Amino acid sequence: MELLALPNPGETPVRVLTIAGTDSGGGAGIQADTRTMALLGVHACVAVTAVTVQNTLGVNGFHEIPAELVAGQIRCVTDDIGVGAVKTGMLASSAIIDAVARTCREVGIGGDSAVPLVVDPVAASMHGDALLHEEARDTMRHTLFPLATVLTPNLDEVRLFTGIDVVDDHTARTAAEALHALGPRWVIVKGGHLRSAKVSTDLLFDGDTFLELTAARVDTGNDHGGGDTLAAAIACALAHNYPVPEAVAFAKEWTLRSLKAAYDLGAGHGPVSPLWRLHERS
Repeated sequence: MELLALPNPGETPVRVLTIAGTDSGGGAGIQADTRTMALLGVHACVAVTAVTVQNTLGVNGFHEIPAELVAGQIRCVTDDIGVGAVKTGMLASSAIIDAVARTCREVGIGGDSAVPLVVDPVAASMHGDALLHEEARDTMRHTLFPLATVLTPNLDEVRLFTGIDVVDDHTARTAAEALHALGPRWVIVKGGHLRSAKVSTDLLFDGDTFLELTAARVDTGNDHGGGDTLAAAIACALAHNYPVPEAVAFAKEWTLRSLKAAYDLGAGHGPVSPLWRLHERS
């Protein structure tokens, strides 16, 4: 695996903005995003959308940040620092989604702009805890999905947004077509939750061509933050001007190695760990 080049000491690194919620247990959300970004040599900027109360056992509650404060975080970062890519995670409510989509259009993120947008449409935690109000799903479909350079739902989110239960290759392709019809340039239908399979196959679709990205399945219950890690790594690769297929392939390998390095934490699901890079020669 060829890793992204680390900046030299004193050199300003590539910048990526994550617009997402916190994870008090440190396994997912902004904590997972910034961990991957730092280990890929990227300067992480953040726009906090919600503060969650969670640990390895689940989410006990969350508090939304006012929508205009979220929008203000995006504006002040892009106006002063500038970013090479943006990634969204937990957005929680229609008001926040509207504010994020409106601000992205204003400052030139996503859509036809030069700054790519990776949308991880977080709707529920891996434990099944709701992280997106039900009425906000339509808002996300109609305002944020059309701005997405890459859309990265897991299979539960595919079902929530399309009504399609992915169980095999045929339904995965049908779901990818349904998601692409909502406006994103590229869609990934991730196969990691198809536990019956011996391999994990992600399906990447641009409206014309299906690309299959396959890797051996890692047998671990410590997979908290895997979706965040994948989307964050895609954003980092896009900020380094990788074409989308190469960015997704890079991110899948990064996440696979982070799954292999996952560790036990607390009494529930431990996190995937990109800390393996600390043992690699740069």
